[in-house]
Order: sequence, then structure tokens, then C-alpha cells
Amino acid sequence: MSAPHAQTTPGSRVPGTRDLVGIGFGPANLALAIAIEEHNAQRTSGEAVHATFVERQEGFGWHRGMLLEGATMQVSFLKDLVTMRNPGSPYSFVHYLQDRGRLADFVNHKTFFPTRIEFHDYFRWCAAAFRDQVRYGAEVASVTAAGPDAADLADLTGLTDLAELTGSPGTVDELDVTTRGADGATTLRARNVVIGTGLEPRLPAGIETGERIWHNRDLLYHAPGLTDRPHRRFLVVGAGQSAAETADYLHRTFPDAEVCAVFRRYGYSPADDSPFANRIFDPAAVDAFYGAPQEVKHQLLGYHANTNYSVVDGDLIEQLYRTAYQEKVSGTQRLRIMGASEFAAVTPTGNGVRATVRSLTGGETLALDCDAVVLATGYRPTDPLELLGELAGECRTDGQGRLRVGRDHRVETTGRLRAGIYLQGAATEHTHGITSSLLSTLAVRSGEIRDALLLRGTERELRRVPAVAGVGAGSGAAAGPGSAPAVPASRG
Repeated sequence: MSAPHAQTTPGSRVPGTRDLVGIGFGPANLALAIAIEEHNAQRTSGEAVHATFVERQEGFGWHRGMLLEGATMQVSFLKDLVTMRNPGSPYSFVHYLQDRGRLADFVNHKTFFPTRIEFHDYFRWCAAAFRDQVRYGAEVASVTAAGPDAADLADLTGLTDLAELTGSPGTVDELDVTTRGADGATTLRARNVVIGTGLEPRLPAGIETGERIWHNRDLLYHAPGLTDRPHRRFLVVGAGQSAAETADYLHRTFPDAEVCAVFRRYGYSPADDSPFANRIFDPAAVDAFYGAPQEVKHQLLGYHANTNYSVVDGDLIEQLYRTAYQEKVSGTQRLRIMGASEFAAVTPTGNGVRATVRSLTGGETLALDCDAVVLATGYRPTDPLELLGELAGECRTDGQGRLRVGRDHRVETTGRLRAGIYLQGAATEHTHGITSSLLSTLAVRSGEIRDALLLRGTERELRRVPAVAGVGAGSGAAAGPGSAPAVPASRG
């Protein structure tokens, strides 16, 4: 999988050029690292895929602010990082249990759904094997066309066009990923990048987080240390799983406080986890969704949003209802379910925050002095184009301004940008379906991206090899100097 840099002579290499730089090292790119390791284990060092990952956290972490005691996964342990692609992988959850000495105990537990704390430990166990391939505590500042001579070339010639900066062929075969960390700026050169930067919090319009206004992802970073609580009240905004878990956690953790759960619905809605509906999380469903007409994709996302978005596990709904009912019986109501209401405003006060809640049915408003407001208002995908700078103009979009993404998860680009840009996560939901931001298809998707990298590496090698004169020429005519055999276009 070697390829010449655009500024070098054919056949030469730039020292340290990687086949892949992964941006972000959460579960998605961790699964990709494992898939690449599987390939490398069966190849010589010269045939290995060389990858480096960049992660802004100081160590591996997956939603650590919501690793609540007792909270369970909503996905089977069999949908770990590898099993759906390679059940015999040493990186499976079952191998993790064996290594931790809990395999028999887990079997006796008779569950498909481990706690999130345990699954997080499984992720960390896997990530430890790739410590040397990850640059933690580093944030990507830019992704640009390679290489170090481009700026000098622009100064000398006045050229600014992307194709002109990267050599006479007018193509970009490699990218420079510049990172910033404690040790300063570093540039990594790669033939491909895989963007797996996850999600960012979605906040209500005009609302900013602060000392006593948190998004739920930071719950465990703030709540345990909140000792100054003069109002003995929390307000939780949102109707999904995280909102319900947050309300339950605060209610259990602060037995002297009132917890107000505010959402527009009349009550929490259960997640549809029935067997037929769960087929939308199958790997085969990605193929079907990708090939469907645009209007059908829109319909499917609407039909099955209740498998994932703004819904709550049925057992947790029952538990919260029992709690609210028992408190009514006892006459001391600490869990207040404020349905059919909206969170209208919040204002910091000297010793807390004042939240305004408006009834959707009657229109009346209620001011609540709270010790903290927790916004369990969901997430949105990070925008890959923000990382790409000038290269964003080489990426093709659809009629709605969304990136066009191939079935192999590669962003479709102009012919000038031949370096691969691959996406993992919710930024591909419009092309690959509802599983894009979930764990369900990580194992299969990582194998697809790995195989796409290998295919494109082979194509790149073929471009480097001049055609043998006369081969394949039906008329007996020799191929012209420097011509290359035809190469099938990649799916991306």
C-alpha cells in the first residue's frame, strides 16, 4: 500500500507516510484498529497497513460522564467491536470476560446486556493493545493537501490552486494532518484519513452550559461535587434514555432533593426493541438502506426513529412510574414528571439557577429555583467539513448540502482529490441509516473500511506500474510511454 508523493519521482516514498490517520479514537476507530490488526497479523511487515490515531482526550474514554451505576447497555454484548465480523477474534467481549476471570459469572447472570461500566472497561481493555498507535492529548487543527513544499511553491510561483500546488498531475494523493498537543504542533502524512470524531451536545437555542447548567454528558463530572444545594431541587430537560437515567440518578443520589423532569411529551415513550424492528440494526439493513430511493430512506428513518431517538427502556419507565406513584401514596413527592411542558429559559442566580417551565396545554409558566439544570437534549454529529478546510471544496454534496458518501464509507470527491477521506458516525446517517452513530454495526463497518483501504492501495500500486508494450492491444500496437493499465474506479 505504498504510493509516491505528488512531488516525488515515481517509485519513491516519503519517510513516515502512513496508510491511514484516524481522527478520534472512540469505539468506531478502535474497531477499525482491530480490523487492521487482523489483516497485519496475516501479512509480512511490507504488506502491513500502517495506521496512527489521534485523540484529544488524555486516555481512552467513552461517555464517561454517564457511566452511571447500574445503567445497562441497550445493545447485545454480541454486537461488540468484532464478533459480528469475526467471532473468533481475541478482541471479543467473551475473550475480555475470560481474561478478567468473569466468563462463568457472566454466563450465570443470564443477560445479553452488560452494564455500561463493564462495557466501557471492555473498550479500555481493547484500546490498551493499541497504545503505541494512538496519540492521546492531541487535537487535529487541520487536514491539508500534502506536502511541506506546497507553501514554498506558492510563494515562488504565485499559484494557489489546489491542483497546481500538488504537482503537474493536478491530483492530491496524500494529506497532512496537523495536530496540537502538550508537545506543540505535529504533522502526520497519510494516504487516507478516517474521521471518527463522534457527537457533540445539542443545546436549546440561546442556552449555554455553566457552573450549574450542564449537558448530561458531564453529569458525573459535576453532580457528585455539588455540596452547596440551598434549593434542594434539580431540573432535567429531555425525554430520552439519558434524560430518564439522569432523573433516576439524581433522585437516588440526593435523597433530600426534588427532581423535576420536563419534556414536551405527555410521558416517557418506550423504545421499540421488538425483534422485527431490530432488523434495522442488522448489517444487511445497511445495504438495503444505502440502495433505497431518497424518499424511502426518509420514510424508514421516520418509521424507526422510536428504536433509538427520544425513547426509554421499558423497565426504566416502569421503575420511575412506581417511584412517582409510591411518593404520592406517602405524601412526599420528590420525583415530579412535568409532561406536556417546555423548558423556556434559565437564569443563573447567586446560589443556583432559576428555570422557567411553560405548560404546552394551558400556557401558564412556572419559575423554579434549582441547584442545577441538566440538559439531556441529545447530540448532533460533528461536521467533517470543518476539519477539511480548503479540501471541503473537493468533496461532493447532494441537493441538501450533505456529503455524498460511498457504500464503503468514503466521501465522494472530485478527481483532483485521490487521497481517501472516510467517515464513521452520525454524519453518514442519511446514506447508511440509523446504525451510523450506534454500536450495532461497528464490527462489520470497520472491516468494510479496512477492505476499501486495501482495494484502493492495490489500485494505487497499479497506477505506478507502466503498461508492458503490446499487452492487451488487439491491433498489436505498443502502449505509449508512461501509460498505465486501466484501473477500475473505487466504489467511493
